[in-house]
Amino acid sequence: MYMHERALAATIRAVRLLIYNIRYATGVGPAFHLPLPGAGYLRSNHQVLVRITEFIKKQSPDVVGLIEVDTGSIRTGMVNQADFIARSLGHFSTYECKYGVESVNQLVPILRKQGNAFLAGPSVRGERFHYFDTGIKRLIIELELENVAIFLVHLSLKYRHRQSQLRYLYDLLRTTTKPVIVAGDFNVFWGGHELYLFTQAAGLTSANVRALPSYPSRGPRMELDFILHSAQIQVEHFEIPDIRLSDHLPLICDFSVNLPTKTG
Repeated sequence: MYMHERALAATIRAVRLLIYNIRYATGVGPAFHLPLPGAGYLRSNHQVLVRITEFIKKQSPDVVGLIEVDTGSIRTGMVNQADFIARSLGHFSTYECKYGVESVNQLVPILRKQGNAFLAGPSVRGERFHYFDTGIKRLIIELELENVAIFLVHLSLKYRHRQSQLRYLYDLLRTTTKPVIVAGDFNVFWGGHELYLFTQAAGLTSANVRALPSYPSRGPRMELDFILHSAQIQVEHFEIPDIRLSDHLPLICDFSVNLPTKTG
């Protein structure tokens, strides 16, 4: 007997993803630029870290992507911010220095502890570290869940380097067999317009369909932070909370994955 197979969509339960550039928990406000512009980067505020942790915990995320996290330098009193937040959530953490493995920044005490991190529960299958071949910030963290691969990025401030990094990222995504999410701080000063060719070629859509700005937190006017997803992923909720603990606002996205199944 000949059986006709038909594809059905199996929807996986919603996952909450939170993306946040926390600027090493150095805080915000005029004091950040005293006594010199940018001096705040040299000191961290533990109370800011505690408040960031409390905010993230209250959102009950399944996966957290942190940009600009200090993994234990003298700036934080050797406190690993990724581990600190992860312990509060009951999550595991995976992190790495955001500079290339051969970068001179790896030799500088504070800079070599500047990284990006994923925090996630025990459903995580594994992580991989990739590196762009251009720019200063080169790290890409790939986090593999059961039905989706999430890539965390922090792109270059230079337009030419960003375009090269997007090309590298496109080639990397082509090797992935699962539905994908690409998230992080893209530093695109023209917002989604600068990502148009990349998203069209990679088949990605922004979860932020209204192009809401996320930077600067005190009066957002630029869309620098993105959660981009492939067609198999259904966004059920997206928001940018008004929480001013960093110069960026966080992104929260609830999504589910539609997977084709076959029945006889």
